[in-house]
Amino acid sequence: MSDLNNTVKHNSYFEGKVQSLGLDTEIGHATVGVMKKGTYQFSTSTVETIIVVSGIMNIKLADGEWTKYAEREKFEVPANSKFDILCDTDVAYICYYA
Repeated sequence: MSDLNNTVKHNSYFEGKVQSLGLDTEIGHATVGVMKKGTYQFSTSTVETIIVVSGIMNIKLADGEWTKYAEREKFEVPANSKFDILCDTDVAYICYYA
């Protein structure tokens, strides 16, 4: 008998150009993912803390300016908001959900 809590959830967005794997960590739910070069818009339901693992993400929060985040840098996105991501190259990231 399988334990559903031990499965890894796979998410695919934007025709497969953004993909992530969901897991539960000691600090809460997280996803580890990749984004192909491109521009994307996401919306949040909870606070999200995103850490760039590889590559560079250009981020524009709602009513904000574009900000560049490189490898090992992190940023926080408020709950119930939208944000834009521009990737000049392929990017790897981890996202923690509050």
